[in-house]
Amino acid sequence: MNKKPAIFVTALIIVLVGYLFRERILRVFYAPTSSLVETGVITKQIEETDQKEVDKEMPNRLDIETVVENLDIPWELVFLPDGRMLITERPGDLLIIGKDKKTVKVQGVYHFGEGGLLGMALHPDFQNNNFIYLYFTSSVSGKVSNRVERYKLIGDTLVDKRTILEEIPGAANHDGGRLKFGPDGFLYVTTGDSQNSNLSQDTASLAGKILRVKDDGSIPADNPFGNAIYSYGHRNVQGIAWDSENRLWATEHGRSGVQSGLDEINLVVKGANYGWPVIQGDQTREGMFTPVINSGASDTWAPSGMVFYEGRLFWAGLRGESLYEAVIQENNLVNLKANFRSEYGRLRTVVVGPDGYFYVLTNNRDGRGTPSAGDDKIIRVNPKLFK
Repeated sequence: MNKKPAIFVTALIIVLVGYLFRERILRVFYAPTSSLVETGVITKQIEETDQKEVDKEMPNRLDIETVVENLDIPWELVFLPDGRMLITERPGDLLIIGKDKKTVKVQGVYHFGEGGLLGMALHPDFQNNNFIYLYFTSSVSGKVSNRVERYKLIGDTLVDKRTILEEIPGAANHDGGRLKFGPDGFLYVTTGDSQNSNLSQDTASLAGKILRVKDDGSIPADNPFGNAIYSYGHRNVQGIAWDSENRLWATEHGRSGVQSGLDEINLVVKGANYGWPVIQGDQTREGMFTPVINSGASDTWAPSGMVFYEGRLFWAGLRGESLYEAVIQENNLVNLKANFRSEYGRLRTVVVGPDGYFYVLTNNRDGRGTPSAGDDKIIRVNPKLFK
């Protein structure tokens, strides 16, 4: 019996499987960026899109695609200068995703409730110093706390660790965790009240605050309380962003339990008290700031990561399972829209990639969602759909 045809067919199948597997890696684990996509083709597709289709409530699916899947509770996404993605996963992995996927284990992460490996930021001069900042939960001698560490990212290795902030109170819930460099060059850090609401009003505690430090962890001379605190009276801030006037805005989780709702969007002023747990929603008290927007008592957003885009504010909603879009003029809400309601489940954050597209992280495997096949995911969205 001649075995050559069978051998040839087997070899052909192996080659085809290998090719298809390679294509899956490139398609699923690689997010196209402006430096690597034929941008002329993308521009042409956008220009040829029927404006009536763009204005529809349900957008054209050609402008929405899943670029990464099977993530384990992703929390933050940033892009490296070369276009690769860095993704934190709450259990403690830092993923580097380009044409392939690399996993870096972050040492010392304690995955506990809402805690674990959370926020991440690149130094503004990353191209020269390779500094990356990570916010994570740790447990030392049974004491749970949160901390910010700085590393150098060399290839796919974290080296030269330096502690920037430590002993931020931690708990199973309300750990904050967002990191971003502001237009002033300082690092901003959001924290939760660590399930002890009284700490939010205590300016000697780092819980329930927005913090601001220099890139080496030292305290800016004009910080209002002589420590890392920038603003206080927060419950659980999970998103920050600056508008075109360099004003700082923040998302904040409202009350929980049976009486949920009253989630907030705050305009953050240095040294200001945002009231938790004394006031919430539209309540007022002398010396305390009320939010520009709140969800009301009957609706819950559980707002997380946020970004400004062409004058509009977008934020991801966890319990609200939407990408919220707000038009704010003169500190007043003009219009609020919930995009993709319940379509992708819980949304953790939204960022703008180097290609100008939105990248949205789902969080359906965090213990509070209903995972679907491929969860968790990063979904790439053409922002022109929202015009």
